[in-house]
Amino acid sequence: MTALNTETRLRVAVIGAGYWGPNLARNFSTGADWELVAICDVDAGRGQALADRLGGAVAVYTDLEDLLALDNLDAVAIATPARTHHGIVLAALRAGKHVLVEKPLADSEQHGTEMVREAALRGLTLMADHTYCYTPAVLKIRELIAEGALGDILFIDSVRINLGLVQPDVDVFWDLAPHDLSIIDFILPGGLRPTAVSAQGADPLGAGKACIGYLTIPLQNDAIAHVHVNWLSPTKIRQMVIGGTTRTLVWDDLNPQQRLSVYDRGVDLTQQSVDGADAAASMVSYRLGDTWSPALPEREALGAMAAEFAASIREGRAPRTDGEAGLRVLAVLEAASRSLADEGRRSVVADTRVAAADAALVAVVR
Repeated sequence: MTALNTETRLRVAVIGAGYWGPNLARNFSTGADWELVAICDVDAGRGQALADRLGGAVAVYTDLEDLLALDNLDAVAIATPARTHHGIVLAALRAGKHVLVEKPLADSEQHGTEMVREAALRGLTLMADHTYCYTPAVLKIRELIAEGALGDILFIDSVRINLGLVQPDVDVFWDLAPHDLSIIDFILPGGLRPTAVSAQGADPLGAGKACIGYLTIPLQNDAIAHVHVNWLSPTKIRQMVIGGTTRTLVWDDLNPQQRLSVYDRGVDLTQQSVDGADAAASMVSYRLGDTWSPALPEREALGAMAAEFAASIREGRAPRTDGEAGLRVLAVLEAASRSLADEGRRSVVADTRVAAADAALVAVVR
């Protein structure tokens, strides 16, 4: 991947003017690194309405081929349904454009792998829009875990529930869990690499897909992560609890006054001999210490994500949430779907490091 001039603004187009596309377009149009030059949507009126909200100086396309034929277009940001990502991403990469794609990266691990390999083959950036990973709170959580402030991770409990839209093409796992999985992947050193997962779901509405879901993910050293997602809750909760051997952290995304709380509390387990015998007994003691809340800057995550996309292109390096991070999330989602279909039995998670190694080899050969 070749580094680019850092003084030149990169030219980008947003593909998809529906729910998420306007958020991307707004941040690219106001970011110092970017010049938003086009909106592409199959609905010309919807595309033009978005362009008008941005001042009207943005070209509107309805044909993807015409958009990708632009010689002076550096990158595209894709905000279309996951089932369309594979074809659009491959077309953009083959047209020589860097690509940012909304979560999940693709509709299958196989399609995601093809996308990662194509980007490596062409020396282009493929970035997953794991937006939450660029929030000040999640960046701080990653920092605290990396510096050992929590100790060894024992468990992660994540809850993402609300009275949300029942999606027409995906279940609640594929709709909501990518947020939590991308965050866990981002904050854990080495990323999220479970060997197997189990998923339970329910469809009390008769919608034909799981509307409530529980995903259990074994982690290293007998730790565990649990993700609860739900479209049917009358109350909205976005919370993650991360327990470590030293401290426990609580992230409440809906509490702007105190998003993060760190508790110097926990359980200590010590071993001691019993009556001089070889056997040992476990002695449990509890620590009750202070609670503190780290100061967090106020900035929009999408702006930070757009800046990271630009930096990765200019510096010729992988972005912090690259295609391989997207693959790891996809592998867990696919295993969850298999487990759900198999009445909650554990399902093996594909090892995406094989695909990543293939992509690296392709890049070297190139």
